[in-house]
Amino acid sequence: MIARIMIVDDDPLVRSGLRLLLGGDPGLEIVADAANGQEALDNHGQAPVDLVLMDLRMPVLDGIAATGRFKSLDNPPAVIVLTTFDADDFVVRALAMGADGFLLKDTPPDEIVAAIHNVLAGRPALSPSVTAALIKQVVDGGGARSATAASRIATLTAREKDVALELARGATNAEIAERLHMSLATVKAHISHIFTKLDASNRVQVAILMHDAGEV
Repeated sequence: MIARIMIVDDDPLVRSGLRLLLGGDPGLEIVADAANGQEALDNHGQAPVDLVLMDLRMPVLDGIAATGRFKSLDNPPAVIVLTTFDADDFVVRALAMGADGFLLKDTPPDEIVAAIHNVLAGRPALSPSVTAALIKQVVDGGGARSATAASRIATLTAREKDVALELARGATNAEIAERLHMSLATVKAHISHIFTKLDASNRVQVAILMHDAGEV
């Protein structure tokens, strides 16, 4: 199945470059681009896509706000933030809004393509510097952050917690099913319950909570 991709960046040269970069992958089809977050939302409303490559700093509606709007939709696309900024605040705010990945624009082309396929398969995609920023946030967050995360994790059943641990370790649905001896349908049901109980929109947010709570 070919995935439908939208590129969102206020620089037309960046949009053209990404079109060329992704155009050679037979599993991806660039069906739309946009110069800001509002235009991206309008485009998606007319022709829904599977994944959005999102810049951060744009006029009209920036990438962080646009990511939140996309993730509030009934059937939201995956969102990968692709930006030149890896400041801790940007990373945390984007992921808090539900971004499924966060990559820097100097990421090698093959790694960007691999990240897109990983996110489409349900895996988060974070560049090494972004992972370091997240670890720093967890370390700097202190006891209050850990206590809050722990109280939210405590709402999970024992089996849901097992599944959440596997999500935090980056396991796919198939891997979780094999490791925990469940059917895929049961795994999907548990993940749905976990997202609802933790008020999370994707696996990245679950992983952050599990790390904050000291479970991983």
